[in-house]
Amino acid sequence: MGAFRKTVPVWTVILALLAAGSAAAAGIVYWKGVVYNYAITLDPGSAAASTTPFVYGSWPALDNPDFYAKTRAGLIAQGATFIEADLSAMTLTFYKNGAVADEVPILSKGRPGSWWETPAGLYKVIAKTPADYSRMAGVYSPWALDFQGNFLIHGWPYYPDGTPVASTYSGGCIRLSTADAKALYPMVPVGTPVLVSSDAFAPDGFQEQPAAVPIAARSYFAADLKSDYVLASKDPDEVLPIASITKLMTALVAVEYVNIEKTITITPDMIVKTSIPRLRVGESYSLYDLLQPLLKESSNEAAVAISHFLGPRYFVELMNGQAAAIGMANTHFTDVTGSDWGDVSTAHDLFLLAQYLYDNRSFILDMTTNTTTPNVYGPGAFTGLQNFNVFADDPDFVGGKIGLNGGASGTIISVFNEPFARAAETASATAAGGAASSSVAATAAATTTRPIAFIILGSENYEQDAKTFLGWIDATYQ
Repeated sequence: MGAFRKTVPVWTVILALLAAGSAAAAGIVYWKGVVYNYAITLDPGSAAASTTPFVYGSWPALDNPDFYAKTRAGLIAQGATFIEADLSAMTLTFYKNGAVADEVPILSKGRPGSWWETPAGLYKVIAKTPADYSRMAGVYSPWALDFQGNFLIHGWPYYPDGTPVASTYSGGCIRLSTADAKALYPMVPVGTPVLVSSDAFAPDGFQEQPAAVPIAARSYFAADLKSDYVLASKDPDEVLPIASITKLMTALVAVEYVNIEKTITITPDMIVKTSIPRLRVGESYSLYDLLQPLLKESSNEAAVAISHFLGPRYFVELMNGQAAAIGMANTHFTDVTGSDWGDVSTAHDLFLLAQYLYDNRSFILDMTTNTTTPNVYGPGAFTGLQNFNVFADDPDFVGGKIGLNGGASGTIISVFNEPFARAAETASATAAGGAASSSVAATAAATTTRPIAFIILGSENYEQDAKTFLGWIDATYQ
């Protein structure tokens, strides 16, 4: 037992074949005909070096300050033109040919836990408009740079009558002052890389006391999402089918590459065998609508429909790219539903997925519970949804997913907010006080709530194993 943080296996990053229109094209093509082909190698002598090609999008390794600094240094060394958005320092820097051309404060960013929280990554400006209009919010965002699906850099939003939004208003994008956004706008061609980082993944150093737990499953893993401390494990690196846990990655790729408001019309090829048929040919549903049966009822047809936003084949490629970016080195996806036995992972890898969702996309976990936080999108198009998640009604359940098929047996991933007793602090505080009031204070000081994820793979009775595991955590640490 001991502290665990899976090292992202890509310490050599090749930023090659960056494309203006597609990640597969050969270079970033500016409208003036200038072509940049950045090929950045980090730590070439490192034992962890690899030649895994870079994929545009979310890149959780950039939450590592060293990795981030080396990526930025590599871009500067090659004289790259790019935007750097540091969401911890709340500054945005524009580099022109490797030199700082402008640096401005970020006034607001995607609220942690919201639909629009911006994860670390290397993106690119895919479109720009002097006034981007959101029909959902009913506001214009001036001097907008769209750098990846749901994410924009822009000035202060305003209503159609010209009234600026209140300072407390947030649509989740990276907001600059309107003057700063206007000055930046003409300097940034479409295709410009956007390097985004934060310190969301920094471990906080909390240490639990490890113990062993018997669970009747081929593999399991339990650890603290913030401190990375391992509570229990059994064959955590065994590669096994994961069944419908796959749909957590389907949801993650969808919200990072597709606008949540975008709609799709259901065609006959989207109607596949599923738990509870709900989609109707000819009807149109938004991505937000489809995520709910996907995550609650494990709907295969919702997964297939979602994949058609980008194209099923390309969608699976993005899933595998996202897994690599998170550091899930032993994970591979062959479809979006988890029905295929080729959808495989390990308990270690799935812990990294849970950690990433918890830090950057907690609303996905929230949608798997029966206590979904209200949001501007409302309840969605489907009513009477069932929830297959074992702990859906538990108030301490943060979120998770189950999976079941012949190849995977039973699988489950669950995240809980768990209270942990701190006996040493209790004894110390009680000795110092002695009075009844001091004892109460000691008890309060001696308890802390920790985000715990546990993953079980290859279980003959995943529901019972999960309840046993949770009961063991409660008995051991409370």
